[in-house]
Amino acid sequence: MRFSSVFTALSAVTSTLAQQTYINPVLWYDLADIDVFRKGNQYYYSASTMSFSPGAPILRSGDLVNWEFIGHSVPTLDFHDTAYDLADGKQAYVRGIWASSMQYREYDDTFYWIGCVDFKTTYIYKAKDPAGDWSKVGEIGTCYYDCGMLFDGQNIYVAYGNTKISVAQLNNDFTQKSTTQVYSSSITIEGSHMKKINNNYYIFVTQPASNEYVLKSSSGPLGPYEFKIFTKAAASSVQGSGNPHQGSVVDTPDGKWYYLAFIDAYPGGRMPVLAPFVFDAQGWPSLKQANGFAIANPYPVTPVPVKSTTGIDSFTGPKLSPQWEWNHNPDTTKYSFASGGGLILKTASATKDLYHAKNTLTHRILGPNSTATIALDISKMSSGDQAGLALLSDNSAYIAIRNGLVILQRDLTLGAGWDTLSTGRQETSASLPANTKTVWLRLHADIAPSGSHQGSFSWSADGKTFKVLGTPYVMNTTYYFFIGYRFGIFNFAESALGGQVTVKSFELALGSK
Repeated sequence: MRFSSVFTALSAVTSTLAQQTYINPVLWYDLADIDVFRKGNQYYYSASTMSFSPGAPILRSGDLVNWEFIGHSVPTLDFHDTAYDLADGKQAYVRGIWASSMQYREYDDTFYWIGCVDFKTTYIYKAKDPAGDWSKVGEIGTCYYDCGMLFDGQNIYVAYGNTKISVAQLNNDFTQKSTTQVYSSSITIEGSHMKKINNNYYIFVTQPASNEYVLKSSSGPLGPYEFKIFTKAAASSVQGSGNPHQGSVVDTPDGKWYYLAFIDAYPGGRMPVLAPFVFDAQGWPSLKQANGFAIANPYPVTPVPVKSTTGIDSFTGPKLSPQWEWNHNPDTTKYSFASGGGLILKTASATKDLYHAKNTLTHRILGPNSTATIALDISKMSSGDQAGLALLSDNSAYIAIRNGLVILQRDLTLGAGWDTLSTGRQETSASLPANTKTVWLRLHADIAPSGSHQGSFSWSADGKTFKVLGTPYVMNTTYYFFIGYRFGIFNFAESALGGQVTVKSFELALGSK
């Protein structure tokens, strides 16, 4: 059963629909490097995930405002490097899936994803149903950096590059046919999105991290291209965030055009924002209003509600819902679904380092602030095991159960090369009541850029009365890790494997509880 299917709380969506206008961000989740397109009345959205697995999440919407997760384009990070498996002492944080592209090809009624990994190899995946199973098509030994794919009849084009923008033409089997440099800029530009609109070819590019430009050709996909500003340092509605940039453009069935960009809004990450734009008589696009992201705009089409982003996941299986991603490729032999519900996490790593622990299950933090609560069956834990709930990034803290105690570990850090610099220190602990079988762990996180940036931990032995543990942890607001802070559920051994816990439920609530 999908995560969204167990949600019943629709109050937030109902309130938004009643207003008939939307306010940015349209979804306060970390979903950067957006590629968006329309197929019929449905819109599809792909984003970056770095080392998190499965990769390249897919969201669907009927109105460009209300989005739901439906799957991933990259089912496992099959990139020929054991670092993606947290094996051989290696880890792959900040590597993996950066800006990439997912599009629908009418020619063969198939969805495709394409992206460069580790600045070396470009991978292609496909699926008939974006919510179904995806498979690898092939690999190209060239990096199509920050690429955008365009299907033009039977022809396949990919725009890519940094400062020097090129267009590759692919064969029908997705091998490279040719590549042509189409523009060289005097400023840094990247994040290509390629579109064909009214027989003109466009490549939208960003000047990180504020301005958006557009290349336009009336001659064909290989140019020549002209270059103009699309939007300069557009204003954001989120106090303390960056300017909307590096977005993708999409039309509605009745011919209106929208720009879905993201804002840097750390510590939470990069959130999607939406604004309308128009074309002038010469076919040049520009934002309809300079402050289009900062005001309440009418819905692009009639609102289409989705299930609430808040609620309870009881892990009824047979698969995890698409909101979830592991910290790296998981060891699939070390997790399963319990009869009647619950996620069984066997210890998959013997380590004292959370960053090296396999099978840490992550969930994006819902902004501007939200609370995660897990119910954890600890009856089959082994001595020395640690299982709990983390505030996960390159500077982390967590609440965990270890040897009959509830502990608060803080100041875990990643350093140069994104290797572990510190496994942290135990700030405090509390004793569990004797014979405790189930414990509830709670984490409230304020990720608003202008907020407190604090994560607060608490616990309960009965699921009703919660006790605060330790002092709030202040999240860092730098962008270097790219992925924003996440909730992380983990279970690892310090010595021998063999213990297990069952995550009976995960509850996400907006605000504090």
